[in-house]
Amino acid sequence: MEIAFITIFPEMFPGPLGLGVIGRALARGDARVEVIDLRDFAEGQQRQVDDYPFGGGGGMVMTAPPAAAAIQHARGNDGHVIFMSPQGRRLKHDDCRRLAGHGRLVILCGRYEGIDERVRQSMVDEEFSVGDFVVTGGELPGMLLAEAVLRLRPGVVGNESGVRSDSFATGLLEHPQFSRPRTFSGQGVPEVLLSGNHAQIAAWKRRESLRRTLLRRPDLLAGVPLSAAERDWLAGQHPREWKQTGLPESE
Repeated sequence: MEIAFITIFPEMFPGPLGLGVIGRALARGDARVEVIDLRDFAEGQQRQVDDYPFGGGGGMVMTAPPAAAAIQHARGNDGHVIFMSPQGRRLKHDDCRRLAGHGRLVILCGRYEGIDERVRQSMVDEEFSVGDFVVTGGELPGMLLAEAVLRLRPGVVGNESGVRSDSFATGLLEHPQFSRPRTFSGQGVPEVLLSGNHAQIAAWKRRESLRRTLLRRPDLLAGVPLSAAERDWLAGQHPREWKQTGLPESE
């Protein structure tokens, strides 16, 4: 898979993408990151890529000509163009899974007040945000998207079964995790995890995933198939939180 970043700060890359499992995937050639300097497509000695907005406003806007030329160059024959912006749709796991099916992604890293609307409408395929907050540019959000997508590609993460059970992969948050030592600060490990009974361990993990999702992200439960027994158990264990979901206890 190829991911091309269009940015005015090429020195920020590969950054975190050069480390850990993603860095190793890049070194092996399982994925490739290309960095394109937006200023290379700007005219004039100053290589200016921004200007004042028509109608006035609080800041500068990325102008259309260099952005359009850079996108056209980066897209090639089959590149899927993504614009990182706080106005974009909130990035979700299902989006990442779908994007992992593309052979080439082009990530336009916004700056200033955004990009000329004519480029956004005519050349951007999708627009994503990584949260309801604003940062100074799209480079770090773009890296987050790239890592989330690349780790879903076959062979990038060694333990692919772990990827399939991650938070959001199943629609639920992941269950609590424990490791050595068996006792820490006077606290032990749930006995079921030491039992060697795989059926009981799987049941415990499912139950704790359900509990954690209810307590931390109850909005996710609406999209998760639950048995009547699971609904009854959650409603009985955490009646106040379950009532707030608006879901019936059983069907």
